[in-house]
Amino acid sequence: PHAIHTRALTCRHGQKLALDTLDLILPVGGVHAIVGANGAGKSTLFRILLGVTAPTSGDAFALGRDCAKLTAEDRGRIGFVNEEHSLPPWMTVAAVIAMQRAHYATRWDERPFDAVLASFDLLRGQRIAQLSRGERAGLNLALALGQNPELLILDEPTLGLDVVAKRRLLDALIDSVSSDGRTIIYCSHQIEEVERLADSLIIMERGRLRSQSAPDEFCARIDHWIADMPSEGPALTEVPGLLRHRRIDTLHHYTVIDQGEAFADFLHAHSARHVQRQDVPLDRAVDAFLTRHHAGPQG
Repeated sequence: PHAIHTRALTCRHGQKLALDTLDLILPVGGVHAIVGANGAGKSTLFRILLGVTAPTSGDAFALGRDCAKLTAEDRGRIGFVNEEHSLPPWMTVAAVIAMQRAHYATRWDERPFDAVLASFDLLRGQRIAQLSRGERAGLNLALALGQNPELLILDEPTLGLDVVAKRRLLDALIDSVSSDGRTIIYCSHQIEEVERLADSLIIMERGRLRSQSAPDEFCARIDHWIADMPSEGPALTEVPGLLRHRRIDTLHHYTVIDQGEAFADFLHAHSARHVQRQDVPLDRAVDAFLTRHHAGPQG
């Protein structure tokens, strides 16, 4: 019933706790974006889901299968594209395509493969070493979609790409989303990509799940308030739901979560002469949420 299901998933790399009793359920279908700072545990989670890394404890299931016991047939149902776009540099484009077709012969779907490949103008006689990073990214995505996976995991696929290559890759990915029943997990630090693609937003921090909702629902939880206060204002430890604070002369800027209009009453109770509420775009909302333990500068 679930594309991904983890229960108390924990993974240690030496003394480092990469995943900390992670409980995550992702339904089948749609695009699920996972964001978090470096070290949040995203790549470790992907390695466990792909059966490459064994967890220290807990369970992980992909498409109903125990990730620690994936068979070759199970792996064929899962596609993966990483940020490095690693392919054998000595092989030609045609040879890599032939190898992928043979490996996934029973699943191969030529239509999405051809559609993506055509948008990147690749020459099949070229060696992989001669391709630009953007061309390798396009080839990798085409190979993954040709595999016709039920679950497609994309780990920073546009990292380091120029504007044109990034646009082509995202357009190709959006075209593929219409495939019935396919689940896409998309990891990116580029929030504008997440906003364009994602049906759900998962925020991880220090190996734990911190938020899971639709992107617009997450934004609705976060507000930016500007308060004109002649005084120092309340102590930051007393501000409910504080994510970020900045002071410029008598203007105090508060970014808060889950407060609603009641926050205006709080500000007026602390000598605010005038208050103004502003919506927060997704990129600023995610940034404030992830840096909430660093409320500053004070101005």
